[in-house]
Amino acid sequence: MAYDYYVRTKQDLIDAVNEFGIVPYFASSIPGFSLEEHCSPAVLFNDTAENTWEWKGPVIQATGCAYGKLFLKKAAYVRQDLYLDLANFRRDGYDFDSRYDEGLAGFRDKQLYDLIDKNAPVLSKVLRQSGGYAYSGRWQKTDGVKGFDTVITRLQAQCYVIISDFVYTLDKYGRRRGWGVAEYSTPERSFGESFSENVYRCSPEESYDRLLNHLAGLFPGAPEKELKRFLK
Repeated sequence: MAYDYYVRTKQDLIDAVNEFGIVPYFASSIPGFSLEEHCSPAVLFNDTAENTWEWKGPVIQATGCAYGKLFLKKAAYVRQDLYLDLANFRRDGYDFDSRYDEGLAGFRDKQLYDLIDKNAPVLSKVLRQSGGYAYSGRWQKTDGVKGFDTVITRLQAQCYVIISDFVYTLDKYGRRRGWGVAEYSTPERSFGESFSENVYRCSPEESYDRLLNHLAGLFPGAPEKELKRFLK
């Protein structure tokens, strides 16, 4: 299967996620394996609502995929069937509570995971406020617990947390204002039984082999070490 597509419209991106299963947003050491390398410059970033950054929420909803910082600390869309294998491999057979009980996750990770799990779907700004996290942005700066970005990125990489949507604030005229705010969830809450009853259906090694074979099918000429590096 050649990884060949070109994105000019939101539907093009939806089709690419559905067909190829894994669509990283940014370039990596595997040439051609990213949205930015397969996208019209006119819609990659611009000042209108018609660009790939603004399409993230609608693409998540239309495809039912997982989205988050899933590879090399960078964002990607992953089709739900492949995300099952990714989560099984990355979790190594542990649900989050088991991981914590075995001493494989820290207390700050558990605090944030529990906050998401109990309130999902929940906006990032609500998580920061309710968890007492420090925040520094264009319009606001607060003191508090540090490390939010590090922990939320780790939870996504381990496949315990996903971004389920992006939500926009509105001005008094009902117009969208600023960038979309990430809404976090757990895959169990976002996907339901289709995820929770199947995520551990085989060994992590079997899931890893399936993912590696999928990538090799997309990029038959890529060195295996680069495909393995991408997955880990």
